[in-house]
Amino acid sequence: MNLFGILDVSGSALNAERQRAEIVTSNMANAETTHSADGRPYQRQMVVFETSKPSSSSFARTLNGFHKEYARGVTVQSIVADNTPPLQRFEPSHPDADKQGYVSYPNINPVQEMAELMEAARAYELNVAAVQATKGMISASLDILR
Repeated sequence: MNLFGILDVSGSALNAERQRAEIVTSNMANAETTHSADGRPYQRQMVVFETSKPSSSSFARTLNGFHKEYARGVTVQSIVADNTPPLQRFEPSHPDADKQGYVSYPNINPVQEMAELMEAARAYELNVAAVQATKGMISASLDILR
């Protein structure tokens, strides 16, 4: 893989991890949302990654004509709802309480969401470091060619 291909792979990972972090923060922000637009409690969202196919118009391919299929990145395939049942809390005075006095809350574990956010942030940081290292290698290569 050439250096520009590494930038393509790391760039795709940066985008995917950013989207993952956005979904996790949305989950955390809606952990107490008992009534969403569809009338039900908020459902936890999860990101599904997939290997991306190399684009035929990438800068690296245009620059040097590489057509190898092993240089791939990652994309967000889909965002799926977690189908775990909501948590039931007895709060008869709550406006969303049912006839028995129970309120349905999203089944979101803040500790799990924080761990997920930390994992996404760490993966993002590692890909930023890979981009910086690759930029350094490109710069050193250009210096050698002078």
